[in-house]
Amino acid sequence: MKKILFVCTGNICRSPMAEELFYHRIGENSGWEAASAGTFAGCGDPASTNAISALRELGVDFDHHKSQPLSAELVGEVDLIVPMTAQHRDYILDFFPKVENKVCLLKSFGTSKVPADISDPFGGSLKIYKRIRDEIDQALSDLILFIHTINP
Repeated sequence: MKKILFVCTGNICRSPMAEELFYHRIGENSGWEAASAGTFAGCGDPASTNAISALRELGVDFDHHKSQPLSAELVGEVDLIVPMTAQHRDYILDFFPKVENKVCLLKSFGTSKVPADISDPFGGSLKIYKRIRDEIDQALSDLILFIHTINP
């Protein structure tokens, strides 16, 4: 079983949306296990209400989410680390430089190969969360194609 870790700041918006959308798109029996964490996350916080609502609109339920901070244990047990921004990537590499070869921004898998950040919707309206949800979902299409090419 391969493991992927999505990383954002608080682990209550972007990274848990990416984790749940990944499972929604790829299925539970894909050979990939997903998790999410935050560079400055607390332990056990629920996902933001607007993140839950934005995913529920697509039939994805993640009321069960509990935030977790990024840790050496998490980083050490995954095959691919997918941060939402360059700042998150830099944070990961500052603290865990040996994992550089398995860290890729979510928006770096597309054909343009020009990495870009996924903006933080925290505190924004449901409309903003839906826009970020769709941005994450679109980037996941490229990520899923990538992982199928490295692990057919």
